Amino acid sequence: MATVIIPKKELKIMVKESVREVLTEELMKLQAFLLPSVSQKEQRNIEKLYGKPSRKVAKSVEIKI
Repeated sequence: MATVIIPKKELKIMVKESVREVLTEELMKLQAFLLPSVSQKEQRNIEKLYGKPSRKVAKSVEIKI
């Protein structure tokens, strides 16, 4: 079994990036969970007033902690 040596500074950076990624994912899940649900009747009314949503990819947001 091979041993890999990682400098302390590099390890700290890797852990920091990993924690940031996980927090971002969890925050997005929480935001999606907190969105209010819309009934079918409300959805039809929204589509009637504003048109159907486009199929474009949603804009991504970077959150810095």
